[in-house]
Amino acid sequence: MLRIRICDDPEACSHLWKKLWPQTSFFDLWEIRKIFADAFARTPYFLIAEQQGEPVGMLALCYLAEQQQFVHFPGEIWQNKTWIEQNRIPVRELWMRDELLAAIPGPAHLRYLTHESEPLHARSLMPDEENFRFFPQLYGCSFDKYMQEFSHKSRKNLTREQAKLEALGVAYRHDHFADVQHLLDLNLAAYGDFSYFADPRFLQAFTRLCEWLSAKKMLRITTLLLGGRIAAVDAGAVWNGQYTVLAGGTNGDFPGVAKIINFHHIAWACAERLEVVDFLCGDFGWKKRFHLQPCLLYKLHVHPEHKEHGTAMNDAFCTVQ
Repeated sequence: MLRIRICDDPEACSHLWKKLWPQTSFFDLWEIRKIFADAFARTPYFLIAEQQGEPVGMLALCYLAEQQQFVHFPGEIWQNKTWIEQNRIPVRELWMRDELLAAIPGPAHLRYLTHESEPLHARSLMPDEENFRFFPQLYGCSFDKYMQEFSHKSRKNLTREQAKLEALGVAYRHDHFADVQHLLDLNLAAYGDFSYFADPRFLQAFTRLCEWLSAKKMLRITTLLLGGRIAAVDAGAVWNGQYTVLAGGTNGDFPGVAKIINFHHIAWACAERLEVVDFLCGDFGWKKRFHLQPCLLYKLHVHPEHKEHGTAMNDAFCTVQ
């Protein structure tokens, strides 16, 4: 017999998350989710599957009143999309996913699900966006070998582009925390209202995230200077042999500078013999050309009939025979 109950106490949700949620990527860390939940003022609405009093599955949600639907916790919505990737529906047995999904008391839109989140019977995952990664081990951790992936013509063009910028004088500095502000300024200048950071909640969360990562010795700030001027700044997280490039900004006075800093990330990952560099979702016209490995993530729409938030599971739990 499976029992499904609601948990909305943050401390209890934290405990359940750490017990049930696989810790395989940077985005799996509870602390990351909590930072964004606080900034967006999201209350967890976790559906917990139990057998004989033991938690055996979890659907980590929160309710967005402005959209009248549930999304994956912490609900850091930007341009109708979430930012945090690698969402999951961890369960002991596959059929439990169907029961958890059926227990959602209202519409839900779940984004960036990993492939193993497929329900057994009730619904099918739909393609979402592709996540792009670089695996140094595929090239024996050799940047030179990786560059052989490009055609002779492409290498020649890339070399020519880089030479124009490098003629200005290239310098890097790393882990200069004050450069986070330069990253934010450059990103906002380039994208305006389309920047994540145009939302003050996201801006607050990202700043806190960088502070937390710095305190945990996980933050990597990469600043590229050309002719002594800041040309690009990227912020990333290094965790468990993985390097996740979180956000960046480039100076419009230096066209093509993004290529240089991205090659720098890849060369550094090879030198450090890292497991993977995660460049997140969205191709933006360069990731496939850089021969990064695409990994499809999925989405799931749930439209329960005759249900509204707050009307189902009145006793805070239901039982499935």
